[in-house]
Amino acid sequence: MDKKGTKTAAVNRKASHDYFIEERYEAGIELAGTEVKSIRQGKLNLKDAYCAVKDGELFVYGMHISPYEKGNIFNRDPLRPRRLLMHRKEIMKLYGLVKQDGLALIPLSVYFRNARVKVEIGLCRGKKLYDKRESTARRDAGREIDRAMKTRIRG
Repeated sequence: MDKKGTKTAAVNRKASHDYFIEERYEAGIELAGTEVKSIRQGKLNLKDAYCAVKDGELFVYGMHISPYEKGNIFNRDPLRPRRLLMHRKEIMKLYGLVKQDGLALIPLSVYFRNARVKVEIGLCRGKKLYDKRESTARRDAGREIDRAMKTRIRG
């Protein structure tokens, strides 16, 4: 995602721990003006967010965008469902995969691309407890190797 004009606002780190990410998609998001200002300040949380198709439209639920301090009456509910903008064909394809294969749509990150807010959505399959333990062990082993290499270089 290190393209020109791209600035990451938030990343859902819990998603990679809880799910296997099969595919990634980019979607626009419908926001109010004060919500965009709040996102620019980095005041959003994707931890428990998920996406669902309702009436042929894609919505993100559980994405918390804190109210903008200087927003007074224009502030919206921080947890309201927000519509994601994708082509209908893509939405229907995702809807079919979610219904048929038992996959989940999880927002992975929110970022700015050329002054527009974009959401990266992952088509995810849930991990079992033993999968989580395995990935945690792999991560910890990688950290131990990195520490050993750093001490070897310094010493």
